[in-house]
Amino acid sequence: MGEDTAAQSSSHPAAGSGTSGITETVADSEINIVPQLARLKELGPQARRDRQVTVEAMDLIKASGFMRALLPKRWGGLEATPQEFFAAQITIAEQDMSTAWVAGVVAVHAYQLALMSEQAMDDVYSSDPNTLISSSYNPAGARAEACDGGFMLHGRWGWSSGSEHCSWVLLGGVIPGEGYRTFLLPRMDYEIEDTWFVYGLQATGSNDIVIEQPVFVPDHRTHKQMDGFNCIHNQPNPMYSIPWAQIFTRVVSTSAIGALKHAVALFTENAGTSSTDPSKLMGDPDIARRVAETINDIDEVETIMFRNFDCMMAAVLNGNEIAMIDRVRYRYQASLVIDKLSGAVDRLFDVAGGRNVFDGAPIQNIWRDLHIARSHVANNPTSFARNLGGMSLGAENGDVFI
Repeated sequence: MGEDTAAQSSSHPAAGSGTSGITETVADSEINIVPQLARLKELGPQARRDRQVTVEAMDLIKASGFMRALLPKRWGGLEATPQEFFAAQITIAEQDMSTAWVAGVVAVHAYQLALMSEQAMDDVYSSDPNTLISSSYNPAGARAEACDGGFMLHGRWGWSSGSEHCSWVLLGGVIPGEGYRTFLLPRMDYEIEDTWFVYGLQATGSNDIVIEQPVFVPDHRTHKQMDGFNCIHNQPNPMYSIPWAQIFTRVVSTSAIGALKHAVALFTENAGTSSTDPSKLMGDPDIARRVAETINDIDEVETIMFRNFDCMMAAVLNGNEIAMIDRVRYRYQASLVIDKLSGAVDRLFDVAGGRNVFDGAPIQNIWRDLHIARSHVANNPTSFARNLGGMSLGAENGDVFI
């Protein structure tokens, strides 16, 4: 979407919360994901077995426009609003959480590229706007050194979701004496090591990226952390003034919203086919409470997310900066999603019945997926709570990824 359409979408009721709002946002969007949903659901079990989203599923998602959603129009993208993007991710997650996780994490990198140099954009997207990029931002295993015209980089990075489907990668590293940057590298410069043997989110294929010998990364293929924090970009659409961190941190939590919606649907369907008298389940006050609380949890996190993006879009479209205290609050609220929804899926799983203890049971799979998602550092609310509480009490902001 361009600026005018984006402004209309951010103020449209469909950008708000609730299932009907999500449905309308997806239906009205240029992201044409609805025709692909049934097949994405069918491909989910195979992806879990293969520990990798299938090539067919990725092709369907590409065909929908989702992978180009946040890419500037100049490069063949849609410039969809964050509301449209995340509404589509939720809808994909109602079919399969791993597929939505990979789709979101890979597609969101087009937004970061839009904040980088024109030459970097040309390197990646000049031949194909559906070019895919994976990432691993943790710099713990990275070694980066400045050199003439750029940097020499090597090391090991974990958790690169969807990396086998991608021809580029974004890797985090710390430059001695300068600070953190993200480095953009083509597939020829790195290896993917198959390490993803896990308890949940198996199909994300979040394997390790390995660079044994130092490789050269030109300066134009890097992104300074503080440029992201300060919302520096050269795009005409003011949407790109929304901080990069606010977009990225939501892709690793939003798929949980769709997954829990799926769990509620499975739970209510199972209640209707249970060997126990369904009327007894309906009349059980504890069961009714658990379902009601879970529905409310979904509505709460969904409402907050869309409200926050409505506020951010309204600010940037009016040429205003997003207040620092709001950025800190929004970051904290994003970190709470998995905590809240993993507790909600526990609430259902505890009374979901004996059939769900067996490997492959759908509700158990969702239960596993949500708990693995909690392992992502972005989904640990402790430091973000401390930052918000501290700022509210008069301290300075202590986080640059907000």
